[in-house]
Amino acid sequence: MSKGLKITLIIVGIILITGFVFAKWIIGGYNSVIVMDEQVKAQWAQVENQLKRRYDLIPNLVETVKGYAAHEKEVFEHIADARTKYFQANTVKDKIQASTQLEGALSRLLLLQENYPQLKANESFLKLQDSLEGTENRIAVERKRYNEAVQLLNTYIRTVFGRVFAGLAGVSSAEYYEVPEAEKAAPKVKF
Repeated sequence: MSKGLKITLIIVGIILITGFVFAKWIIGGYNSVIVMDEQVKAQWAQVENQLKRRYDLIPNLVETVKGYAAHEKEVFEHIADARTKYFQANTVKDKIQASTQLEGALSRLLLLQENYPQLKANESFLKLQDSLEGTENRIAVERKRYNEAVQLLNTYIRTVFGRVFAGLAGVSSAEYYEVPEAEKAAPKVKF
């Protein structure tokens, strides 16, 4: 084998190895952003599962309370409005807003028990309240997991190469599920 042929084979080998490493790096980065995007979507689906459970419980809770607090019409209207907005929402951001609006209305609904002692003793109300509290805890856990997945994706997208891979994959940053400032304050009970 001639010396020129050896050098050519070495150069071709180096180019092939470099090309292979580069291709593997690009495919790996592309796949990473896709996996993170799918994780965000999966975690959001889990949040929605728990929100759906909440929305299924609410009509039963409202009907139980209505019998005792028929004149608290405004609370029931806020709950119905928030529930409708959630099911009409098309984006994650809109669903988060509707959900947080419902959380405020539910807090007011549950505070009604302070004004109606007979409601506190109602077995159906207590069971529904326990179910709702369990669901709220599940929502909090799933919201936390969703936000962790969003953080991972958004952090990756903000890196130099992450931005490139996200652009190639058509993936953009995701919305955090944040509680609005108005909802962070503890509700006040007035008699």
